[in-house]
Amino acid sequence: MLASITPLGERSRGFSWGLTVSAFAIGAVAVGALGGAAGGLVGSLLPAGTWRTALALAVLAVALAVDATPLARRLPTTRRQVNEDWMARYRGWVYGAAFGAQLGAGLATVVTSAAIYAVAAGTVLTGTTWAGAVLGGVFGATRALTLLPAAGARDRSGLMRLHRGLARVEVPARRLVVAAEIIALVIVAGGLA
Repeated sequence: MLASITPLGERSRGFSWGLTVSAFAIGAVAVGALGGAAGGLVGSLLPAGTWRTALALAVLAVALAVDATPLARRLPTTRRQVNEDWMARYRGWVYGAAFGAQLGAGLATVVTSAAIYAVAAGTVLTGTTWAGAVLGGVFGATRALTLLPAAGARDRSGLMRLHRGLARVEVPARRLVVAAEIIALVIVAGGLA
């Protein structure tokens, strides 16, 4: 779906790629932050203590163990994807915001990494609405950034380059997720020291 929101695709539908992508980003960040705030609110109802940090370490360790191994292919997930029919039915900014919101929520579409579950758990473990909102908002922003490589797909050859490029970065992207999980583990472990 993300490869469908390109300058070429938006122009063919009579819409502005910039407007659609901006709406996508707003939807992803806003819903990510709202979901994170809700998680933080739930977490604020739980007792305080170092158990939060210890549990966050355990969650990150499990996410890393899954994402760094073939277990990543066996994640529990929904088979739901965003509805591509909306692209023919609604204006670009409408489906941009809706698609962004669904991806910013994290769990509303196909889950491709255990890191997504770790972020959801992390929002609860922050124990505050503001920290949960920040974590969720950053998550939404990273989802929004996935549209930027499509900027060069202004014609057929650009679209072909985009698809080849996406295929080339699949493995490095998975490695980047694992690296981010390791960094998060180190940071959280520092909170226990």
